[in-house]
Amino acid sequence: MTNLLKSWLRQGPATQQLISFNHHDIVTGGVFSAQVAQLYQQLTDSEAQRWLLSSESSDLFAVGLCAGLLAGKQVILPANTQAGTLSELTHEFDGIIANMPICEGKAFIRLDKDLNPPASTWPQTNNWGELVLFTSGSSGKPKRVAKSIDQLDAEVSVLEHTFAQHLPHCSVISTVSHQHIYGLLFKVLWPLAASRPFLSDLVEYPETLSYYANLFPNLCLISSPAQLSRLPDALDNERQLRAPSLVFSSGGPLSFEASKAVANCYGQPPIEVFGSTETGGIAYRRQHQKNASWQTFASIAIEQNQEDGALLLKSPYLPDNEWLKCDDKISLNTDGTFSLQGRLDRIIKVEEKRLSLVQMESLLESHPFVAQAALIMLEQPRVQLGAAIELSAQGVQQLEQHGKLALNNQLKNHLLSQFERVTLPRRWRYPDALPVNAQGKRVHANMLSLFDIDKFKSK
Repeated sequence: MTNLLKSWLRQGPATQQLISFNHHDIVTGGVFSAQVAQLYQQLTDSEAQRWLLSSESSDLFAVGLCAGLLAGKQVILPANTQAGTLSELTHEFDGIIANMPICEGKAFIRLDKDLNPPASTWPQTNNWGELVLFTSGSSGKPKRVAKSIDQLDAEVSVLEHTFAQHLPHCSVISTVSHQHIYGLLFKVLWPLAASRPFLSDLVEYPETLSYYANLFPNLCLISSPAQLSRLPDALDNERQLRAPSLVFSSGGPLSFEASKAVANCYGQPPIEVFGSTETGGIAYRRQHQKNASWQTFASIAIEQNQEDGALLLKSPYLPDNEWLKCDDKISLNTDGTFSLQGRLDRIIKVEEKRLSLVQMESLLESHPFVAQAALIMLEQPRVQLGAAIELSAQGVQQLEQHGKLALNNQLKNHLLSQFERVTLPRRWRYPDALPVNAQGKRVHANMLSLFDIDKFKSK
């Protein structure tokens, strides 16, 4: 497997390489090189070493990413740009590269589509920067995950080796953000390195997806389980005349029913990729039957921990060659594939966004209305997050005076300082005390009973 990404970053794009496009604009290699060279010079002239990068437009994001890595800087990708998140990470970065100011008191370089710097050669370097992502840790604090050029290159090269035969002259479009590892790799780094143009905008509507599917004979769709689960209904569950050549899904489990429904519309089920920010991609599958096993990528070695069934992993995407114990429980099959048996920690996925229940509970308990908070994933009547809150004396007074809806909204607004709205609890309960057993432990069944529709109607 070649050093696909490193080779591309050393040379830069060909002048006529199509980097990105949207419905009214294209970016060629020549334009992209000039933008990267200009930003590279600004970063080289700055003493600031750690730069937070944020942009909704993938082409501008790619400019910032390439310039930062070539300038030997740390490029910081936050989980989101909520005010509380940036405040929590403020000691982690010295400057901001973004298309708009998002934080005061830091050096700032603006990314601007309307700037047209003069043609310039691609910057040369022997001093690569690194990428730093932040993801929800089991302690409730954002966990810092550093990725070197070698680690990113190893993953991009393996993706090309594994899937290139299915991607003839493809253009890439995505419904997921490039600010997280999945979108970063599949929408930006891999297409750049393999000379596949990508859509600079995020696809938010099924009509937009159908528009580009009809426009391009070969299209690669990068999406998520939540979005793919809703897609077939938006397509009237009918076979499409024009369908993407390949559909990827990652970020959480895709149900067999959703996989089958997508296959009914597009002719084949999505390729699901299993991994995490820390580990990168571990395995992939297509669900031609229910609970299909996972096949590891060629470079990955796995074992099963004999004590708790945890996945043990060796990977070139990790910073060392030691075995890493993951928080996923697995069962190994005789042919080397494996099945997932659930999580061993309190990190969950809500709408494919990784969420620490510990972190959200801690933030809730910092509110003066809350004495104790407990979060639980509910399966019925649909999968959603539930919050059980034991109120403080002040909180009880608030509930009695203003009612449950007003209290719900106040606690939701409190959570929005660190969490995106889509991840917030959908169901709220206010028992007099959180239920515990004789040992003072919370029992899952008792917590679930709080959300029985026939109980706690007033609370």
